[in-house]
Amino acid sequence: MLNVTQPLLDVKQLKTIFRTRSGDVHAVNNVSFSLKPGELLGVVGESGSGKSVTMMSLLGLLPSPPAEILHGTVMFDGRDLLQIMPEALRAVRGGQIGFVFQDPMTSLNPVYTVGMQIMEPLRKHMGLNKRAAATRARELLDLVGIPDAQRRLDDYPHQFSGGMRQRVMIAIALACNPRVLIADEPTTALDVTIQAQIIELMQDLREKLGMAVIWITHDLGVIAGIADRVLVMYGGQIVEHAPVANLFRDPQHPYTRALLRTIPSMHGARAKRLKVIEGQPPLMLAAPEACPFRARCDLAFDRCAAENPPRYGLSNGHDVACFYDARTGQPRNA
Repeated sequence: MLNVTQPLLDVKQLKTIFRTRSGDVHAVNNVSFSLKPGELLGVVGESGSGKSVTMMSLLGLLPSPPAEILHGTVMFDGRDLLQIMPEALRAVRGGQIGFVFQDPMTSLNPVYTVGMQIMEPLRKHMGLNKRAAATRARELLDLVGIPDAQRRLDDYPHQFSGGMRQRVMIAIALACNPRVLIADEPTTALDVTIQAQIIELMQDLREKLGMAVIWITHDLGVIAGIADRVLVMYGGQIVEHAPVANLFRDPQHPYTRALLRTIPSMHGARAKRLKVIEGQPPLMLAAPEACPFRARCDLAFDRCAAENPPRYGLSNGHDVACFYDARTGQPRNA
């Protein structure tokens, strides 16, 4: 029987850098989080916050060099994915953990039919013969809502629309019945109507298949409707973590509150002016020894420039990495 109290994926103190001519880019800085069976974990933050690099680090998807994982553990099914042999990691990647990339046009191979690309993980990870793999590929195209699936197995990626290509990517990621699906900005390049269809599809598949999902996005509006918990990332680290309702009702980090103010809204007949977060994200050419958000924060004080705040536990699974206590309106004592 599945033990839902134990994390399915448990990441601790993950640190990833990129060796460049300009210096080491500290892209992921001591990130820790867990994923429970069957839940949807949202990961939000602006471009360059470390969302995608964190998740790609888990599965060895970053080119090395220049990427290098300095330390951390990624426990999955009783094994540390950072320590197992490459062959064993490849069996996990695609077999037990699926990955949907941002841009399906660059992720799909243009010279192979979509049927061949769906069949590849089925034959490699599940040992199916060609006929069984083709049958399963058709079933997967049906599952993700592509009409006339049998005929479309022989089509090439350029013969599909953007939304349909994304559905093909989801079919490939689901081919081996993974226990975890990581979706990296799966709706970014799509128009609003198609975005809504992909989100609804992912919710339906999650309910049908019982898999856990990590959904990476810069769009808090999407996360509000689908996530159970949310990680907010900035400067390569987690600055706030909370159940989704808590995050929207009672955001604690100045960056989270600034992100929420950037969500477009309508009140009455006139739209409110769209807010922006002044300033630029940090360059991250040095290990963070201070709060990475301090230069853009109206609440920053001397301690923020001297120390990098730890994650303070609040209540109900909510924690925040900030020296300012938003609930009391005062700096924290410890």
